Amino acid sequence: MGSVDKLISWICRLTVITAFFLIGFIIGWFARPTTVNHGHVSKSFLHDFLDEMQAENIKHHLRKFTRLPHLAGTQQNLDLAEQIRAEWMEFGLDSVELVPYDVLLSYPNKTNPNYISIVDHLGNQIFNTSLAEPVPEGYEDVTDIVPPYSAFSAKGQPEDELVYVNYGRTEDFFKLQRELGINCSGKIVIARYGKIFRGNKVKNAILAGAKGIVLFSDPADYCADGVEPYPDGWNLPGGGTQRGNVLNLNGAGDPLTPGYPAKEYTYRSSLEDAVGLPKIPVHPIGYHDAVHLLQHMGGPLPLDNWKGALNVSYRIGPGFMDGFNQNKVRMNIHTNNQVTRIYNVIGWIRGAVEPDRYVILGGHRDAWVFGGIDPVSGAAVVHESVRAAGKLMKKGWRPRRTLIFASWDAEEFGLLGSTEWAEDNARVLQERAVAYINADSAIEGMYTLRVDCTPSLHTLVYDITKKVWSPEEGEEGMSLYQSWHKRDNSTERNAPWISKLGSGSDFEAYFIRLGIASGRARYTKNRKTERYSSYPVYHNSLFSAVENFTVAAGDFHQRLDQLDTSNALAVRMVNDQLMYLERAFIDPLGLPGRPFYRHIIFAPSSHNKYAGESFPGIYDALFDIENAVDPQKAWDEVKRQISIAAFTVNAAAETLKPF
Repeated sequence: MGSVDKLISWICRLTVITAFFLIGFIIGWFARPTTVNHGHVSKSFLHDFLDEMQAENIKHHLRKFTRLPHLAGTQQNLDLAEQIRAEWMEFGLDSVELVPYDVLLSYPNKTNPNYISIVDHLGNQIFNTSLAEPVPEGYEDVTDIVPPYSAFSAKGQPEDELVYVNYGRTEDFFKLQRELGINCSGKIVIARYGKIFRGNKVKNAILAGAKGIVLFSDPADYCADGVEPYPDGWNLPGGGTQRGNVLNLNGAGDPLTPGYPAKEYTYRSSLEDAVGLPKIPVHPIGYHDAVHLLQHMGGPLPLDNWKGALNVSYRIGPGFMDGFNQNKVRMNIHTNNQVTRIYNVIGWIRGAVEPDRYVILGGHRDAWVFGGIDPVSGAAVVHESVRAAGKLMKKGWRPRRTLIFASWDAEEFGLLGSTEWAEDNARVLQERAVAYINADSAIEGMYTLRVDCTPSLHTLVYDITKKVWSPEEGEEGMSLYQSWHKRDNSTERNAPWISKLGSGSDFEAYFIRLGIASGRARYTKNRKTERYSSYPVYHNSLFSAVENFTVAAGDFHQRLDQLDTSNALAVRMVNDQLMYLERAFIDPLGLPGRPFYRHIIFAPSSHNKYAGESFPGIYDALFDIENAVDPQKAWDEVKRQISIAAFTVNAAAETLKPF
């Protein structure tokens, strides 16, 4: 357990830094003094808060929350929600409530397990994949560990030849079809995890006509050089399998109640009409099992960058070769979808000066199993933040604005708890919410900081990290900002890299649908963050709009520097302009085919939910345009998206002008 203890030590060390960053958001954004001396109060609070945050407490919360599995919809997760509510009340919050929703969840069939088979020409099963992961030492007596599965997979037992499709990206299927002439229609495909959201892999397989898709974790993507597999190191063991949902929700929330909160009285669609459910079976396996499926593959050798780290040829197929050419692959999937009650925990601290302005700090609680990193490294930070804030409240402190703390449920099933609460409170949040800060996997690695946030928060991020010491050994006296700038290989730029917000965590509904400024921070591993291309510019009306916005933003910052901070009304007016700026980029009609993704400037790529894309409407319209069936119609859509973007940017510029 030495490596586990070391990881926990790092988590305790670095989550304090992350907590500082999150609280910096909470108290630092627009924290200009008014006639009440809140500038002094904020500085004092920040110092006292950091003194109050204890690494040992975070370690205790982490251990406590990972003692048992707590899958959404289970009794263990409800017990954990009730425990968190009780402790938040004990910490001293003004109010804490459990907020229930009845959403569609998905579980394996306990009496009819999911697995993949290789069958011979007589239909005999000559190989079956594992039904469960190896149990880690010390957890032999833990029950209710859900076996590996893909939530919301369609049921079925399709059988056919196997085709290897690399990462299952749009471009991978293009290569198969256009360069190799391999047709996946009617076949079962196998893809390695990585690069894009698993739901996009499933969507691409469906579009290619596949009967089913098998997902596996390749050591090339999930094992670092020189590191042992768990439990001796932190690399993925051969029997380890990535669970996850395979929905294609596009911001819809509960598949049965898109756009509306999943309350008892809400009308629900039928399963046939549910949003985002895949139409083919899906199942994940570990790389030890993947070897058996890949080792006798026939067909052409792999293309460039299609070969992983397993001791197999990575031939593409379809089907097997030599003496195995009559064998086929059969999927045996019996997953059940059912409406199940979930519970968010929502805590409040009423603001002393602006109680009608909300800053939200949230992170999810549910996990596929124990959730040591995702989500509990973040949940432990939220919990300790609540405890520290409650301790200061008992000394007479109150924040300027109302603070809302959230422990979301069913994030792993498609961001369901956070999206349903956003739908339930959309009218109030669009009027009152200042910012949403997300705390999910606070620690992904032990190398440097990673920040994803809306551009309106960049300056705050840099200011806060300049006030925190680096936790890295050998960097004593260096700020976190300096360490981050040095370690993210961005010294050629003026500041460390801040990524766009994509999706894949609970900020989605608040930022992309409601237009509330949002951000997240975490420590990550030693790799270059993927750089996604800036927005494509093909039209001058857009150049003009961007220039207008740049001028308006510059004028606004100049007025901000000259602001009389003793004038409470003037401070409130500029704060509101900043707060509502993000809303100005929201199009009520949404992006084409994705009505709940309404942010015109930033949204997840339609080809990878995890990745944030600039000007997504234009990007999607241009994607693969050279192969459009109707080129004129395709270019008309590009022009339409450019005009929408130009209008939106010009409208946003107007919101920054003086009254």
